[in-house]
Amino acid sequence: MSAQPHAFPSPARNVSHFAAVRPQAAEAVFSSETLLQGHREILIRHGDRVYRLRHTSNDKLILTK
Repeated sequence: MSAQPHAFPSPARNVSHFAAVRPQAAEAVFSSETLLQGHREILIRHGDRVYRLRHTSNDKLILTK
């Protein structure tokens, strides 16, 4: 008996399944400069929690609880 490769459905056959799902555009876009206003880190209150948004020396943003 020869092993047959697993057959995956053709993407074209399932187009109608994905047609109803459309990515949503972002409601608003803020620059990091606007959020940080010259600071290297800020605190953001979300509900009853406070998060820290930090701009690292490697030019990355890190959000932590």
